Amino acid sequence: MAEEIQTDVMDPARAAALQTALGQTVSVADGTPLPPFFHHLYFWSPRSPERLGRDGHPKVGGDLIPDMGLPRRMWAGGRLQFQAPLIVGNGAERRSVCEGAIRKSGRSGPLGFVTLRHEIWQGDTLRLTEWQDLVYRSETTADEVRPVPPTARTDETDRREVTFDTTLLFRYSALTFNGHRIHYDLDYARDTEGYDGLVVHGPLLAQLLILFATELIGPLDRFSFRATAPLMHSETATLCRAGQTLWVRGPDGRQCMTAEAAPQSE
Repeated sequence: MAEEIQTDVMDPARAAALQTALGQTVSVADGTPLPPFFHHLYFWSPRSPERLGRDGHPKVGGDLIPDMGLPRRMWAGGRLQFQAPLIVGNGAERRSVCEGAIRKSGRSGPLGFVTLRHEIWQGDTLRLTEWQDLVYRSETTADEVRPVPPTARTDETDRREVTFDTTLLFRYSALTFNGHRIHYDLDYARDTEGYDGLVVHGPLLAQLLILFATELIGPLDRFSFRATAPLMHSETATLCRAGQTLWVRGPDGRQCMTAEAAPQSE
C-alpha cells in the first residue's frame, strides 16, 4: 500500500484567517490548540496547470487516487478520531494511504468510491486520524435524473441559521487550496456540472457542524459526517443538533448533511 507523506507547520496566521472568515474572534497563537478540523488549512498539494483536471482538482492516477475514468468528484463524507490536540506553531507530518478504490454501477450510472486515511503526527504523538470518502461520477447529461434529497428532521433541540456568499466560498477555497471550480466558477458549476449555483464545500459544512458540536457538548473524541444533498451559496441553512446527532437542513427542508459527534470521556 503506497504511502504519501507531507510535512507542514501549523501556521497561526492561516488559522486566524479562517476564524476571521467565519466571523469568529481570533483565539489562535503559537502554543495553543488548533481548533478541530482546521487541519484542512494545511498540507497543501500544489500541482502545475498541466497536472490539473478540467474541474480544477489535481488529475487522478499516479498517486493515491487511481483513475477510474469518472471525471466528477464529490466529497461524500468522512470520519475523524481526535487522539490529541494539534498545537499551533509546531511542525506536523501527515501520512496518507488509499484504503480502498472500487467502481460500481448505480441508478445514475457508474460510480467510483475511494477511501483515504490520513494520520497527522507531531513528533512521536499521533494527534488525529481522518478517513475521507470520495465519490466519482460520469459526465452529466441533459436527461440525467437528479436523486430526490432526503427530508431533514425537525425535532432539533439546538439550531443556528448560517448564510454563505461568494466571498466566503472564495476565501475557504483559498485557505484550503481547493481549486474545485464548482465553488467559485458559476458558469462551470451550472453548465458543466448541472448545479443550480455555486456549491458550498462539504468540508465547510462539516467544519461548521464540528464547531457547533464542540460549543454545545465540549471537546470531541470522534466525529463522522455524510453529505446527502448539495447546498447552494445563496441559500440559508440551519445547523441542527439533538443529542450527539447533528444535521444541516436546507431552506426547503431537505437534508444536506448528517453527522455524529462523540464527546471526550470525563
